Amino acid sequence: MRVAVVGVQGDVAEHVTAVERAAASRGHAVEATAVRNAGVVPDCDAVALPGGESTTISRLLHRRDIAPELVAHVEAGKPLFATCAGLIVAARDARDSRVETLDVLDVAVDRNAFGRQRDSFESRLDVAGLDDPFPAVFIRAPAVADVGPDVEVLATVDGQPVAVREGPVVGLAFHPELTDDFRLHDVALFDPLAGD
Repeated sequence: MRVAVVGVQGDVAEHVTAVERAAASRGHAVEATAVRNAGVVPDCDAVALPGGESTTISRLLHRRDIAPELVAHVEAGKPLFATCAGLIVAARDARDSRVETLDVLDVAVDRNAFGRQRDSFESRLDVAGLDDPFPAVFIRAPAVADVGPDVEVLATVDGQPVAVREGPVVGLAFHPELTDDFRLHDVALFDPLAGD
């Protein structure tokens, strides 16, 4: 099994580690690869799109021709796990003309919805499908402002969606890779592949 972690910016190494731990918990052999150029994603079973700065990520994905590969990946029904800025880039609408989104997740997203860096916080978050709360880390976090009819809201903070799923795409407003809890990597990347 091969999992791509888009490595143009963000917590790439942390996501690779979480992917490896999630795979090991299922007894899977996995090759987690940091992707910085086109040509790798088409050969991968699942993709993680980490946080960072959404305008920069968007620009680099399009400049390096990774963006169309990500869209084709989702259209083929393969899992995409988009976190924080990755959620913004995956969305239908980033509510910011500087971000050219992938439009693979039918949501509109408000950038920095919970404030700036100094407003970062952690929350024990109830997430649909998990038995126990998840230790969510919010850093300059976005929030989902609008969801399409086929989008499932998995978790909210103060009534605002912060975890969503549509088909093979799971989007989070927070950073699961900054914790020792790899359950959301497992659910997003490996649950959809369980029947393969």
